[in-house]
Formats: sequence, structure tokens, C-alpha cells
Amino acid sequence: MIDAHHHIWLQKDLPWLLGPEQPRIFGAYGPIKRDYTIGEYLADIDGSGIEKSVYVQANWAPNWAADEAAWVQQVADTHGWPHAIVAYADFTVEDVRPQLDRLSRYPLMRGIRQQLHWHANPLYRFAPRPDLAADPTVIRNIGHLAAYGWCFDLQLFPDQFETARPLLEACPDVTFILQHAGMHTAPSVEHWQETTGKALKTLKKYDNLVVKLSGLGTFIHRNDPDQIAFVTAETVGIFGASRCLFGSNFPIEKLWTSYKDLASAYKQATAGLPKGQQKQILSGTAERVYRLEGT
Repeated sequence: MIDAHHHIWLQKDLPWLLGPEQPRIFGAYGPIKRDYTIGEYLADIDGSGIEKSVYVQANWAPNWAADEAAWVQQVADTHGWPHAIVAYADFTVEDVRPQLDRLSRYPLMRGIRQQLHWHANPLYRFAPRPDLAADPTVIRNIGHLAAYGWCFDLQLFPDQFETARPLLEACPDVTFILQHAGMHTAPSVEHWQETTGKALKTLKKYDNLVVKLSGLGTFIHRNDPDQIAFVTAETVGIFGASRCLFGSNFPIEKLWTSYKDLASAYKQATAGLPKGQQKQILSGTAERVYRLEGT
């Protein structure tokens, strides 16, 4: 089993973890407002069946993106974990390639995430505007990832999916990993089907897009095996197992669950599928898109 989405935090390096607690999508974060190092992560995953992991950028100050990658590479060189790095770069600049060149010196680099999600609720908002994914400069810069062999972790709310279509079409040689199964906030199965479900179906035709089954506790603040089973079944039904992958979103989900219980929920959610499809969702797809063979 591969964890395709976890963060390692150092409090001294993350200004947003310091000072008074600010409102977050996932609620009060006091219990994780501290260092979360590789030692604690390895203790968390003990007994869960995780064999490899992918580090996804944790919003260090933007001008420290290369420092973040350098530090994670050093952690991996020392401990053997994580096995791949998804770093940060700013695709709104005129030419992102100098940033990518600085990151390319780190052997575990596999992709970039710049969070483009925007919501009418300011608490859920990250990007400065809802249509940033359709910006010609952003599209041109993301297209450069193909030359580096890197993927792009795409984070959008369902009502932004339409803005991503030009991006997906313009960058056929870049693999996009849709974060958190589309960032759904649906309060019910019926609402999910009418919103997130319909929106996901509009992206099915883009073969360069896969979906990360992660962060499903973000808006409900709990680990709900029934919800995970439903979203997993629906998403796999749309994209197929070869275009779906598991991610823990730890330590965020540590606010309401243990790693073992979270991993168990995903194993239960895929238990009824053929063994080959289970393997794709829990390890195979992540191994392919993040190029983890040999790590």
C-alpha cells in the first residue's frame, strides 16, 4: 500500500503554524500545531501496510519552495522515507522554469502542487480567483512540466472543473492528479451525485487525469468508512481503478482518526473489487504516476 499524500511539518519553518490559531477548513488544529516529523509519521503508519509514501508540499513560504524540497530530500536520504516529493512552484510568473530548474537537483522530485482551489466561502478559499487554472500563463507554465517528466497535483472544487478543461487539453503530456476526489463538500449522497459526481464525469475523457482518494474527512471532520466506501465506488465507477489512488492527507486527518483506522477504511472500501483493481488503487496507480519503481 502506498500513501500518495502526506506532509511533514517543522513548526519553525511554517509561519502559519505559529501564533494565534486561525480558522481552517478542517477546524481547530491545536492538536497538530507542532512539529510532525518523519519519526512520528513512521510510528503512525506502523501496522497499516504502508510500504512507500509521497510527500506533498505543505505550504512553506513560497520563496522557500526549494528549501522545502531540499529538506525533504535530506530526510529521505537519512531515513529512506518518503520515496517521492511533490514540491511547490508559482505558475503565475512569466516563466516558471528557473524555479523548476532549482527543484530538479533533488532526485526524489516527481511533481508540483500549486493549490488553485477557490470557493465562495472565504474560509475554503486558497487561490486569488476561481479561474486561475484557465489563465494562459498558468497553462503555458504547467506545460513545461512535461520536459521534466513531472506531474501536477490539481486541487479544485467541483464548480471549478470547467476552468480546468483548457489546461487538461493544452497539456496532454502532463499527468494531473485531482486532489481529494474533487474537494467535495456535499452533505448527502444525493447532493454529491448532483454536484461532485456530475462534475467528475465531465473530466472522464481526459486520459492524462487521475483522481486521488484522499482528504475525505476534511469537511466532515471525521473518518467515515461509509462515506469513503461511497466516494471510492463512485469515483472508480467513473474513472476505473487504474486512474484512482489512495492518499492519507496526514497529519491533517490525525485530528480525528488514527492512520490505522483510515487505512482500514480504504481497504474495506476496495475489498469487493477484484484483487488487481485493489492493487491499482492502493499502490499501482501511485507507483506509476509518481514513478516510484526502484525507490
